[in-house]
Amino acid sequence: MAIFNQTHDIPTAQTNSATDNKRTLAQERWQAILQYKQAFLQNNVEDLCRYPFMNQDVVASWLRSRKMGVNPYSVIGHSNLNQEKLSEIMDKYHLLIKVTNSLIENFKDMFLSCGDILYLFDKTRIVLLNEGSWENSPLFPENHPRTGIVSDEHSEGTTAHELCIRLERPVQLLGPEHYCVAFQSCIASAAPIRDENDKVNAALVLLNRPLQEPPGEEVLEKMCLHSLGLVTSLATAIETQFKLAKVTNDFCDASEQAETFNCHFQIAMDRFATVRNALNTTLAIVNEGIIVTNRVGKIIHINKEGMRILKLRPDQIENRNINDFLSIDSSIMTLVEKGEIVTTKECICGGTDGQLHQVCIRPAFNPYTQKLDIVVFKLNSSEKIIAKINNRSGSLTNNTFEHLVGDNFEFKKSVVMARRFASTADNILLIGESGTGKELFAQAIHNIYRPQSPFIAVNCAAMPSQLIESEMFGYEGGSFTGAERSGRPGKIELAHGGTLFLDEIGDMPIELQAVLLRTLEDKQVMRIGGRRYKQVDFRLISATNKNLYQMVTEKKFRGDLFFRLAVLPIKIPPLRERGCDIEILSKFFIGKYCHKQGWKVPQISPAAQKIINQYEWPGNARQLQNAMIYAVNTSMDGIIKPDNLPSYIPLATCPIKIDGMAITSNEKIGDMLCLEKMEKSAIETALAYANNCVPNAAELLGISRSTLYRKLKEYNIDY
Repeated sequence: MAIFNQTHDIPTAQTNSATDNKRTLAQERWQAILQYKQAFLQNNVEDLCRYPFMNQDVVASWLRSRKMGVNPYSVIGHSNLNQEKLSEIMDKYHLLIKVTNSLIENFKDMFLSCGDILYLFDKTRIVLLNEGSWENSPLFPENHPRTGIVSDEHSEGTTAHELCIRLERPVQLLGPEHYCVAFQSCIASAAPIRDENDKVNAALVLLNRPLQEPPGEEVLEKMCLHSLGLVTSLATAIETQFKLAKVTNDFCDASEQAETFNCHFQIAMDRFATVRNALNTTLAIVNEGIIVTNRVGKIIHINKEGMRILKLRPDQIENRNINDFLSIDSSIMTLVEKGEIVTTKECICGGTDGQLHQVCIRPAFNPYTQKLDIVVFKLNSSEKIIAKINNRSGSLTNNTFEHLVGDNFEFKKSVVMARRFASTADNILLIGESGTGKELFAQAIHNIYRPQSPFIAVNCAAMPSQLIESEMFGYEGGSFTGAERSGRPGKIELAHGGTLFLDEIGDMPIELQAVLLRTLEDKQVMRIGGRRYKQVDFRLISATNKNLYQMVTEKKFRGDLFFRLAVLPIKIPPLRERGCDIEILSKFFIGKYCHKQGWKVPQISPAAQKIINQYEWPGNARQLQNAMIYAVNTSMDGIIKPDNLPSYIPLATCPIKIDGMAITSNEKIGDMLCLEKMEKSAIETALAYANNCVPNAAELLGISRSTLYRKLKEYNIDY
């Protein structure tokens, strides 16, 4: 949770109110308040009013809470009222509780599916009603109501409902504004409910689930906006319905009662429309597909993501049934009939194709008949779930064996071996030149072995030697200068349960190889500065473009590690040895790129194809792919000609000797002798040979790195 744990110097300002500042990003405000809170709890700040972003009502509440001796590290977990007193209070507010229950019934499943908790407090800060819980949370265990708990400023310090009732207006607290540390990763929104005399009688609170990682600025801002809008709208509807119920009970004149009822009914309907609009807006920004059906599967409501999954337009929703989008052997409706909250995997058929989705099913029952009333489905595609896991480590695994294209016998033999090895847990060593597709092989193997687990890729050549140990094994907080206070897991630890891919393993420092060997033998890892080992379970795939066995004989690589890595070796042939695969891949890359751009696929002229086939392709498939992208973008009239290829390719394949210099017959001599073009071609060729490694390319060209970086910018060369 990066936004919760960073520390910087605490900013100060001469203003006395957060409103004096310009509009501030929610993330920036959250981080600043968290820093003030940590300093405040450690008694390291004196006058909080001097700090920007601090709401003065929150500051006053913090100070009162500390003066009263409130423990910021404890939460009231059980009712602190005796049963007699609690019964008396529940009887007093029975009408308000009844009205609240009836109005939130239709929306309860939405709160539960989002992991939020809804509270109703009376004006003395006693919990009258709560719906929802946090899974695996010791604070609010499931099926453990908090009804009867007195949660006031004396017991839990600064809370949204405390300030709401005290200030008699809606209040929203960002996580660290809560006095209680247990809530500093939550957003709480509260709105007052007034009685028939317009006095604050209660408060409705929506407590969002704890944020496990920092959301994007736009998402955080929308969460704040819609949470407060939703709870305010619901509180208004409850207040209107409560006043209406009091009126119908207290008035005796029938005609006056009917007129009053109609008036309040219209107000209630207007408020209900506001609530519905707020709910629709909230559902629209939810990243999962939300579908609400009746007990037989008829779709009652669906959000935008749900419509995208089912490939429906808004005018196509009416009279549609969720069974229309399920396979014949689907078990979803059977699970619905059982009335259980379950999560399963199902193939959802939107349009003509089907895709595997994770489906969370939450049935809701009529409180009077106890029969199934509605069902809420939450849909997540399996690809999105895997992407979320892999995005945390920056690695995506979109490639399968179907993406390994080629008819060459040796290449197909490598693919067959990789498929066979994929189902085992033994270490695999991929051997091949740069650009031959070693990482594609690794991803394809991973997607058979443990497709739902993380894929952690580490380029041993690109990682600075002074950082590779901390990146691989992680570190504990404070273990060295610049370390994060909470520490950080290493790549090996992140790969637990999945695949660790070590690319360019031959460039791993010799002193670190011994530590890696020990980890492979014991399947344990200890962070830098740590005191205990952690068990790790991962499948190791290594890759190299070097002759590791020769490096072992030259004492440049540990022999014991080599034999541990090379349990199942796979050699991937270079592109120049794959014959007809060059033509197959060139057309494949062109078609793939044009499909992505939505362009018409151009044809390759025979002359251009001959040059492509004759070129050596030192950068292998990666170089070929980049060359085809260049050719597509420079081609005209739907035909790729020789002059659409990068200039260094015709130079190497169709030379004509003029005074000892090789130039192509397919271009004008003047163009080919242009120094700028020749220099650019030389740089592109060096980059291809060096696998886009700028220091190595500079060494090949015999120039400094700074000069090469300047030339790359001058010629607008991507690398």
